[in-house]
Amino acid sequence: MAAAAAPLRAASPTRLAYFDDMWALRSPATVLSLHQEEGGRTAVVLDATIFHPQGGGQPADTGVISGAAWRFLVEDVRVKDGVVFHYGRFEDAGGDGCRPELDKGQSVTLEIDAGRRSLNSRLHSAGHLLDSCMTNLGLQLEPGKGYHFPDGPSVEYKGVIPPDQLQDKKAQLEKQANELISKGAKVLVSVFPYEEAAKLCGGALPGYISQDSTPRIVKFGEYPGCPCGGTHVADVADIGNLKVTSIRVKKGVTKVSYSISP
Repeated sequence: MAAAAAPLRAASPTRLAYFDDMWALRSPATVLSLHQEEGGRTAVVLDATIFHPQGGGQPADTGVISGAAWRFLVEDVRVKDGVVFHYGRFEDAGGDGCRPELDKGQSVTLEIDAGRRSLNSRLHSAGHLLDSCMTNLGLQLEPGKGYHFPDGPSVEYKGVIPPDQLQDKKAQLEKQANELISKGAKVLVSVFPYEEAAKLCGGALPGYISQDSTPRIVKFGEYPGCPCGGTHVADVADIGNLKVTSIRVKKGVTKVSYSISP
C-alpha cells in the first residue's frame, strides 16, 4: 500500500444525496480528497454522500466507504462550510502504517449502518410529532431546541406549563402521540421554493431562512410542516410506541423528554 498523497481540497459543497433519497442505504460517490487533521483524525471527502452529518439535534450516521481494494470505516461525520467530512479509519492497513492510495476521481461505494439510521430517524420524527401533539392539546408554545440522540431525547419549547398541570399534560401528550402513531400518516420531506415552503409551514418560515433559498421541509400528514435537514421515517406509524418520560419547566422553557420502543 502506498502512502496517501497530500490532500486535495474540496472546491464546492458536498451534495447531500439523502435529500434526493432519504431511505437509500447504499450509494456511489467520487473521492475528492483524503484529509488529515492535526491530532491524527483522518477524513474522506466526497462529491456526494448519503451519510447524515451530526447536526440539527441528530447524531451522525456510521458505516463504510469501499474502494476497489480498501474499506474505510466511518465512525463520525461532520459538515464544515458545506463540505462533509467522513471521519474514521482504514480497515487492515497491512500493518505498515500506510494508508491505501486514494486518488481524486476514484469511484467508491457508500453503505450506512441501517440500524443506526433507522433509530436516529425514528427519534427525530418522534420529536417533530410531539410538536403537533402540543398544538393539539392547546399548548401554544414555540418549538425550540431538539435533542434526538438515543441517550435522552428531548424537545424544548419557549413558554411554560403551570406546575399543577404537568402530570396531566404529560399523560395527555403521550396518549395523543401514540394515537397519531397508531393511525399513521405519510411523511413528506423535500426541498421547495421559498413561497411554497412557507405555505406548507402554515404561511410563514422562521426569520433565519433567506427568501432567496429553497428550504427543505418535513411535513407529517395534514399537519403544518417545518424546516428540517435531518432524516425521518416514511410513515408516522414507523416511529413505534412513544413514552413521555418527563416534562420540566425552567427559566421560561418547557423541556419534554421522551423515549421510543426498540
